[in-house]
Amino acid sequence: MKVLGLIVNPVAGIGGRLALKGSDDAETIARALERGVRPLAPVRARRALRALGTAAPGISVLAPAGEMGAALAAEAGFTVSLLEHVPTAPTSAADTRAAASELAEHGVDLLLFAGGDGTARDVVDVVGTRVPVLGIPSGVKMRSAVFATTPEAAGDVAGRYIARPDLFSLVEGEVLDAPDAAVESVLFARARVPSAPGRLQRGKASAAPSDETALSALCASIAAELEQGRLYFFGPGTTTARILSALALEGTPLGVDAVRDGKLVAQDLDEAGMLRLLADDAAASLVLGVIGGQGFLLGRGNQQISAEVLRRIGTANVVIVAGADKVTALDPPVLYVDLGDGEQDHLLDGYRRVRVAPERSIMLRVETG
Repeated sequence: MKVLGLIVNPVAGIGGRLALKGSDDAETIARALERGVRPLAPVRARRALRALGTAAPGISVLAPAGEMGAALAAEAGFTVSLLEHVPTAPTSAADTRAAASELAEHGVDLLLFAGGDGTARDVVDVVGTRVPVLGIPSGVKMRSAVFATTPEAAGDVAGRYIARPDLFSLVEGEVLDAPDAAVESVLFARARVPSAPGRLQRGKASAAPSDETALSALCASIAAELEQGRLYFFGPGTTTARILSALALEGTPLGVDAVRDGKLVAQDLDEAGMLRLLADDAAASLVLGVIGGQGFLLGRGNQQISAEVLRRIGTANVVIVAGADKVTALDPPVLYVDLGDGEQDHLLDGYRRVRVAPERSIMLRVETG
């Protein structure tokens, strides 16, 4: 019988709504829990397991005890066997690595994990290319090319692979991360991932050099267009940072900043801070860049921009900015949104204008990832 290995990092993604840059240390986790943040990874793991049960009912799951996987798999109706390693409370990276090592020793057919780039690093550092892996996107950043686009896609691909591995090829997936909250990604490892075009995200890519001149001109143009009295939120990324630079402002490269009348109103906002600024129903806009290679607008490194924030701003007031080469290189040519709110993910669905140069735009379809 085919056996699926499962690891859930129960605190992955917990810092997203609070504008924290990851969930990799005990202090971050404690801050989030103190503020009443609900852990994201178990919710997303449940979604993936429901899809897994549809694609491959009756498979056997091998997982760590409790919230690291076994409890969720049993709740979803799977036959579950426990690993010998007993996770600590709260769980840690050491628990993830110990579980991954034991799953590799058991020779599981696929290791499905819920977490972000930090979890991917811990898993692949241990198993290397010995075991195929697949990530349920549940972290803050998720720049790596080992994640499915959604929890449902992860469960479906995992189930179909377990049921008929002969129908899949295994491709190389880069494990990327941004150490010390850096803007640029660093390659840490390579993993083997079931090939599922359109269901797996690509690794984050940098802007093409040929975009530089047009982007600089575009960002200067947008800076000159900002309306007096209007509140502008600038999402994370180097493209939006160019607009702030054109305004002679220094923003937060990995955070959300607010500008009104050419001045910084607030920096590195979390969800609650954005909602406070929007409480007076003032006219507002949101300026977003595109993650190169992946095509994500929301849900990767900017989870403080929630469905409620989008509703308050108004989806008609979302401005998308990217280099032309970056968007034309997307395959498929789609922009993705993953708000983690189920049906509310569809707030931005439809065709949207992407500004790529002064007086030049490209229309791209936006859909739930």
